[in-house]
Amino acid sequence: MHRRLPWSRLLLLLGLWLPLALPLAARESAPLQFRISEGRTENAFYQHGATAAHLLLTSGDKPRVLVAFPAGNSGVGLWFEDAAATLHWDLASVSERVETLQGKPWRGIRADASVNAPRLVVRDAVLGSVRVLRDYQLLQKYPPETAATPRLHGRSLRWQRQRLDGAPGYALEVTALNGSWRQEGDRWTLQPEQTGQPLRLRIDALTGETPLTPFAATHLLNDQASNDLRSRQALQFLSYHEKFLAGSWRFDTYFGRDTLMSLRLLMPALQPQAVESGLGSVLARLSAGGEVAHEEDIGEFAVLRHRKENGGNSATPVFDYAMVDDDFMLPPVTAAWLLEDPRGRARAAQFLATGLGGERQGDALVRNLLFVAGASADFAREPVARHLIALKPGRDAGQWRDSNEGIGRGRYPYDVNAVWMPASLRAMAGLLDSGLLQPYLSASQQQTLREAGARAALWEREASRLFAVERGVATARHQVGTYAASLGVPAPAPATQSLRFHAIALDGEGRPIPILHSDEGFRLLFGQPDAAQVGADVAALLQPFPAGLMTDAGMVVANPAYADAGVWPRFSAHAYHGTVIWAWQQAVMAAGLQRQLARTDLSPATRQQLQTAQSTLWRAIHAADAVRTSELWSWTYRDGRYQVEPFGAQGAHEDESNAAQLWSTVFLALSPPPEIKTEATP
Repeated sequence: MHRRLPWSRLLLLLGLWLPLALPLAARESAPLQFRISEGRTENAFYQHGATAAHLLLTSGDKPRVLVAFPAGNSGVGLWFEDAAATLHWDLASVSERVETLQGKPWRGIRADASVNAPRLVVRDAVLGSVRVLRDYQLLQKYPPETAATPRLHGRSLRWQRQRLDGAPGYALEVTALNGSWRQEGDRWTLQPEQTGQPLRLRIDALTGETPLTPFAATHLLNDQASNDLRSRQALQFLSYHEKFLAGSWRFDTYFGRDTLMSLRLLMPALQPQAVESGLGSVLARLSAGGEVAHEEDIGEFAVLRHRKENGGNSATPVFDYAMVDDDFMLPPVTAAWLLEDPRGRARAAQFLATGLGGERQGDALVRNLLFVAGASADFAREPVARHLIALKPGRDAGQWRDSNEGIGRGRYPYDVNAVWMPASLRAMAGLLDSGLLQPYLSASQQQTLREAGARAALWEREASRLFAVERGVATARHQVGTYAASLGVPAPAPATQSLRFHAIALDGEGRPIPILHSDEGFRLLFGQPDAAQVGADVAALLQPFPAGLMTDAGMVVANPAYADAGVWPRFSAHAYHGTVIWAWQQAVMAAGLQRQLARTDLSPATRQQLQTAQSTLWRAIHAADAVRTSELWSWTYRDGRYQVEPFGAQGAHEDESNAAQLWSTVFLALSPPPEIKTEATP
């Protein structure tokens, strides 16, 4: 019996696949437009030539209109006072908008939308850097010098100002198509002409910041990439020749860690030019000492930074080197391209010889390798906790869990020391053996790197030992049962054997912080775990939550069940790095399991454990398909199962999630095991 699709669904499918059916020239010239509904927010993305913008319309009792631009990591936002009743936005259309102001093009979008509000009261409008908009969203404040005064022109209220250094700036104009603006004291209100009518609005949002150069779709992905249209669209919106953007709306600029991990996971599906542009963007931002830049202050945020620090009005970018993990990610990711990928090997010498602001990319890479070599020496000489790589003084974060509670108030992160350092040293040795670095090294530098490269096995063995945690059967049962009761979720089957895992970090005294975590996926993908133990380790890790990390909504990135009860609230399902699900961490685990299953030294029992874990993980990945490009999501437990809860959508979480996140698109290069593919086939 054949089922007929409803017209609405048929039109939706035609709308989704029509872009792929168009001739190549038409696809390349047509604007990239797509939408993602997540919780109470409708996200609309637009990219065409020099124009790129991300519109967010937030419904509920805290209505908001926000537009973020990759150009200059800039944006405009309009926040309204809390509504007495739940409001809902309907977005009709988004189109390109370009205005010439003072002889310069300001680029952005025009959106037509409606909202079922009897009255909207403006709380404030914020124009400028996305970093400033982020701060306003969290703290309800912004630098007073960035304030813009609204001006009324008929039915249109417009906020516009130059950048603080006099460069082209930002504009937001909201036109009431069937209503009017009124000023009541120091507040502007908006209401329809007739009671009961939805307000119909036209929203124009513009930036004068320098635009980026997007990759054409055919220059970004190869034919190995999956056909997941939403992930392809999200990746294209975030990919530019100058840099890859970490995520939108909150991180519309370069982040070193995000770039490196996304490149590594996407590498099989990326075109060579895209891989090398990404690696080049990291090398171009290295410090003089070889450290990888975590983030950059650009556009008006750079102006604000210079004004604060030296009273100047410069917009020269300022790079942040506060993180410690990305410094050790660069060598293994670079080696994966230059040594392991046949396409990269064929282009390796040319890539390293490419000029980079007065030096060559090979020179920059050597600076990083020498930094890694220097950082590895003390622990190799005396493998004790105080010689591990620590967070920088005065910092509460230094790796991807970059919130204050991310690694449980620890000082020595597990991943940096037990995974990234040994992986970096192995990559160093491989690059030396290849001869590719010969043109960039003196004899003494070559000797320094040779000695450091030989330390990889010691680092992996001795650092891992310091993070070891073990819980006996009775202790594990008690802790899991008590923790489950505190959450109001069922405890899984009682433990029948002791539990061993690596702590998320060591505290300042070198004591393990016993939080179960997903960073073990890094070891599976970049390390050399013991063949006799890896199966049991993974099986313990991917037990059902709250004994392990697995829920119906995905793999949580942290589980504090085995820590003191006082730690539990700090790792809640509302915390940014708590018992929440990050898409890219699931991808790392999936890629790591795939790599381990390719080994030839596994026993049948170990192989079965890894295959079972792989199937469990992929079923959970598919279960959260609706939020697959999101930065992260949370969960609620109801009707006997864990269900996806968009992070930040209900206002109870400590931040909000990006609807399009760079490293959440990496499943374009990953395939589920055959049995999961079969299950997913309709």
